[in-house]
Amino acid sequence: MEVEGKTTPSRFKRICVFCGSSSGKKATYQEAAVELGQELITGQSVGEVRAVSDMHQRKAEMARQADAFIALPGGYGTLEELLEVITWAQLGIHRKPVGLLNVDGYYNSLLSFIDKAVDEGFISPMARRIIVSAPTAKELVRQLEEYEPEYDEVTAKLVWEEVDRRNYVAEPGVAT
Repeated sequence: MEVEGKTTPSRFKRICVFCGSSSGKKATYQEAAVELGQELITGQSVGEVRAVSDMHQRKAEMARQADAFIALPGGYGTLEELLEVITWAQLGIHRKPVGLLNVDGYYNSLLSFIDKAVDEGFISPMARRIIVSAPTAKELVRQLEEYEPEYDEVTAKLVWEEVDRRNYVAEPGVAT
């Protein structure tokens, strides 16, 4: 990341990127993906392959390993993954920033829907601030670097290890 002509190291080691399985109809979607890749690439090899048993475990593992999340334009799968990490942030399961690369206003309708849900009392203003949105990769990464999570006192203080233990290992006296 460049700040006032100086390159500073990112606070993120791993960023999970959600995107569509196709490139979409507009060239700008693919261009934005390339721009994001260029913004994130450090000159070192990135990515790894891990075998998992199912989609739920895949998503949990990606979320556990990531320091931040970015959604590019995509379809149902992208939205499902995005909304899950937003929900986990709302519940206090993680305190990692969640960003939307809002290419050509792709996510404007979703953001309007979320704002309507805030207006109608279904989403708190604090939970609305979980989502960081920007039209360019450079601006989005800058905002994610500056992101500070907010939580109320009621929010659960879960951590990944506790979630795993609760989901996969029965505790004595706890029905599964």
